[in-house]
Amino acid sequence: MSAKKILGERLEAGQFNENTSEHLHRYAIASTLCQNKSVLDIACGDGYGSNMMAKKARSVAGVDIDGETIILAREKYKKDNLEYKQGSAARIPYPDNSFEIVVSFETLEHHDKHIEMMQEIKRVLIPGGVCCISTPDKLVYTDQKNYKNPFHVKELYREEFEDLLKAHFKNVVILKQQFFSGSLIVPDNSESDKLKLLSGNFDSFEQVGNIQAEYLIALASDGNITFGETSIFLDPDFSKNKILQFQNSSLRYKVGKLILSPMRFLKKRADK
Repeated sequence: MSAKKILGERLEAGQFNENTSEHLHRYAIASTLCQNKSVLDIACGDGYGSNMMAKKARSVAGVDIDGETIILAREKYKKDNLEYKQGSAARIPYPDNSFEIVVSFETLEHHDKHIEMMQEIKRVLIPGGVCCISTPDKLVYTDQKNYKNPFHVKELYREEFEDLLKAHFKNVVILKQQFFSGSLIVPDNSESDKLKLLSGNFDSFEQVGNIQAEYLIALASDGNITFGETSIFLDPDFSKNKILQFQNSSLRYKVGKLILSPMRFLKKRADK
């Protein structure tokens, strides 16, 4: 499992793009499961998600393969119930039966040790503990877009993802997620399949189909799982932050601002 490949598309606090809403929504869902629980966050990155969950959990441990990232996470987020350790998904640096919840978002596709990872998750979970894990659906994310993510090592189709989990857990619930200037997460059932997507403007609108979920999120456990909620994560600052990012990075904007600066100065003097 290569740290470099994971780092290539890692989301860090302060970034604003589609991934921001999607990742925050996943951690918001995970946080609802973490109340007073012991939690492991595999591939925690810079630690923002672990920090979020630590506000509700009894304890949170963030694990990441990259040592420098773990050092930065320790410096950035400090809580009495939060710790970070270096380690891989296929070799988790904690003893058996250490956690009630194991969370791992967008990790599977970055390596090919899927069975080893699932075995490790089962090992560190207490009996009946819950695994909350997500990965892109290869059909929607890659095939339908004719797109190849250079940072992904082994993507899974929905059936492969579900089979992997069912091989290790008695019960599996699949949720589906889609971005739309925010994030939508729905249960994978016949009712959610009836949800329709509409698109249009002042002139006309049309039905553009059903949900085509790019990401699959699963809750898996040998105990009972009850989770059938549909939730929407609204991101009111998405457009504003995207504009700011464009302005800060655009050469044309910077040159234009430089050219207009003397004119703004003169206008302010004239207004006085």
